[in-house]
Amino acid sequence: MADGDFNPSRRRLFTRRARDPVRPPWARLARFTELCTRCDKCREACPEGIVARGDGGFPEVDFRLGECSFCHACAEVCPVEGLFAPPQRTPWTIQARIGDGCLTRAGVYCESCRDSCAPRAIQFELALRSVPRPRVDTAACTGCGGCVASCPAGAISIGATSIGEGHG
Repeated sequence: MADGDFNPSRRRLFTRRARDPVRPPWARLARFTELCTRCDKCREACPEGIVARGDGGFPEVDFRLGECSFCHACAEVCPVEGLFAPPQRTPWTIQARIGDGCLTRAGVYCESCRDSCAPRAIQFELALRSVPRPRVDTAACTGCGGCVASCPAGAISIGATSIGEGHG
């Protein structure tokens, strides 16, 4: 293996990630780390500033920095033929998940995630003798990540749905 080559399967022997990285929208995951040259053009083109240099220098989306507007700029500047799917397809199959750290589970009234959710995929259900609790409408969630940065408890994550392997 030449100096600078990256073999993700070998690296996984030594590290454990809590989650798989979220690649930019429309990225074709099957051969992403094999084809991506780590040129940073997608990172530089992202108007939202959410594409960051991740493990091995590969681009990944960091929703703590903001939400994806699905502008397709990252895919348009990519010099690698076929690394991204055309924008007519669904950008990815990831959705918001609200974890146990949600403030509502501690009886704190908070609706920050709902307020930041443009597609209105997060609704609050009334609970008997408790504050309303959030629920993600999986049919409406686009996986944009707008809810992640707004959560004061850091209780929201974005991950692959049970439909498919991730995105792309």
